[in-house]
Amino acid sequence: MATDLGVARDAAPEHTVAPDPAALQRILDGKYAEVRDLVRRNLVEHADLLGEVDDLDREAYRDRVLEIVQQVASTGQTGFGFPEEHGGGGDIGASIAAFETLAFGDLSVLVKVGVQFGLFGGAVLQLGTQRHHAAYLPGIIDGTILGSFAMTESGHGSNVQALATTATYDVGTDEFVVETPHDAARKDYIGNAARHGELAVVFAQLHIGGESQGVHAFIVPIRVRDEAGELVPAPGVRIEDCGHKMGLQGVDNGRLWFDGVRIPRENLLDRFATVSPAGVYSSEIESPGRRFFTTIGTLVQGRVSVGGAGINAAKVAMVLAVRYAERRRQFEATGEQEELLLDYGQHQRRLLPLLASTYALHVAQEDLAAELHAVFSGEKTDERSRRALESHAAGLKAVGTWHATRTIQECREACGGAGYLSASRFAALKADTDVFTTFEGDNHVLLQLVAKGLLTDYAGDFQDADQFEMVKLVAGIALDEIVKRTRAHQLLDRVRDLLPSGAEDEDEAGLLDTDYQLAMLRYREEQVISSAARRLKRGVDSGMNPGAVFSQVQPHVIAAARAHMDRVVQEAFVARVAGLADGPEKRALGLLVDLNALRMIEADRAWFMESGRMSAARSKAVRREVDALCRRIRPIARPLVDAFGVPEEVLGAPDLLGPVVVAGEPAAAGDEPGHHTQGETAEHVAEQVAEPA
Repeated sequence: MATDLGVARDAAPEHTVAPDPAALQRILDGKYAEVRDLVRRNLVEHADLLGEVDDLDREAYRDRVLEIVQQVASTGQTGFGFPEEHGGGGDIGASIAAFETLAFGDLSVLVKVGVQFGLFGGAVLQLGTQRHHAAYLPGIIDGTILGSFAMTESGHGSNVQALATTATYDVGTDEFVVETPHDAARKDYIGNAARHGELAVVFAQLHIGGESQGVHAFIVPIRVRDEAGELVPAPGVRIEDCGHKMGLQGVDNGRLWFDGVRIPRENLLDRFATVSPAGVYSSEIESPGRRFFTTIGTLVQGRVSVGGAGINAAKVAMVLAVRYAERRRQFEATGEQEELLLDYGQHQRRLLPLLASTYALHVAQEDLAAELHAVFSGEKTDERSRRALESHAAGLKAVGTWHATRTIQECREACGGAGYLSASRFAALKADTDVFTTFEGDNHVLLQLVAKGLLTDYAGDFQDADQFEMVKLVAGIALDEIVKRTRAHQLLDRVRDLLPSGAEDEDEAGLLDTDYQLAMLRYREEQVISSAARRLKRGVDSGMNPGAVFSQVQPHVIAAARAHMDRVVQEAFVARVAGLADGPEKRALGLLVDLNALRMIEADRAWFMESGRMSAARSKAVRREVDALCRRIRPIARPLVDAFGVPEEVLGAPDLLGPVVVAGEPAAAGDEPGHHTQGETAEHVAEQVAEPA
């Protein structure tokens, strides 16, 4: 029997009812609907920026972005995640919801907000103590103290432990001396550095008495005001503009060098470690490795925010492409009148699986934000919850930003030449989100972090271990223990139990059983994790260098992480839809649940067939079922994208969307009555989602 999500999967489309976009939006907006609506109103107020960008030079664009950031800060939109006693809202979940929704508009504004309030402000909040909070947070929250987050170096990006910038304690003056020892140690790609930032949270190797204590964070002034009141580089600080970028021209990315810059001892952000006036270093966390990972782990909010922003940028692309496909006609396929693009099976195949994925990722992102809120608000204090959050955030940031890149490109192509115009927003969406896949951690490196967490279940606690030590730890486990600790053999039986037998049309039977879909995804995940662990062990047992072993097995390790994230996202989607009240909205989302599951199984059909989990005939049946689901979702594609709540004012794209057709008025050319146009109301979209039989 199919798991009951309220979807009458066998009912005919002619006995269906359309979902209400407003009701779907309430489901998507969730508990932070008011926060999201505040951001939408602010986006509408500043929507003119989207039309001004091409006419502004770079410096004017940057200053306009700063002006908007400071204006929205005055509404409280950017302060939700900070403590109430310093002028914030005291709700981290609300801050994530606000940031994600901001991605509907100009993405330079989004990233500027992320740098100022998420990275710079977040570092002061999470790594500093009360004296830092009192001194800096009020100004950070209202946008009067502008700062940068200076972690990345030209020679060391994702490998933060190997940063080369130094901060050496001078016991004679009670100061730290910050130094860039060579050009590869310059801080690079630093937002707010090239033009506006006055302070920076600088990550550097702490040296005391000739001994390194590892990477710590310091507040360093990078600009001061001269006699005329103009901001100039602080003594010993050299600043260089990174220059023209692929996108995000409104963000002033720069490079920083430090030449003997002296800062007070109190400028060490000392939540996890302190230095006394006499130069005595102390920390409650004895292990240097654990201390480092604890420090970096507090900054996980950045990854959560970037992943959510990517998903929401993909929503904008989906709205544009689906609405265009519902008004643009091409070729006479079934009669004298040219067909709407979205009535073509291939166009449905291009867009609707991506729409299902966007919904699934939205739900998974909402769960992740709730997890972040629980950990950082103190609702969950155990170490396991924090580590699970870090792994979950890394994985969802990777899959969410890759989804954005793929979706925006596919939607641009689906809009033809009209999508290539700057006014259609795809140029900015593509250019501005492209970097999402590499900042806050390169996606492949992040998936290695996910895999490391998965392998922890085999090898115990190696949070402090690097990837090569991880190889040795996995190699120390007996092969039969690895097999025993995975559930692949149990899940194989589960998949077999769910397969239909003796039924008519047996190849198709059971494909829409949610239990079957999840069992297939879980089986693949467990099998790939087990396979990666066995490969790591065999490599070391054969005498290979652990580094060489990891290099060879790395693709399998990353594949394990991706399989894990596919399952996590789908389980979240299933659980959310199952908990909804019966009605057309639940039935519509149930169709997306099926489509998202089967498109993942279809995408990896070769693996399932190689593993003996799918016959060639059943593989073809999966493909046919995806086609059928696309046909069933096609009539409700418009309300599904309208439910994202992207304000009309920020969509622009007149050549894509055309004039709005109002019910009862003559339709525009190409929007003849009887077809699903953007002007239709719910009453005109008849029989969309199957009612329960």
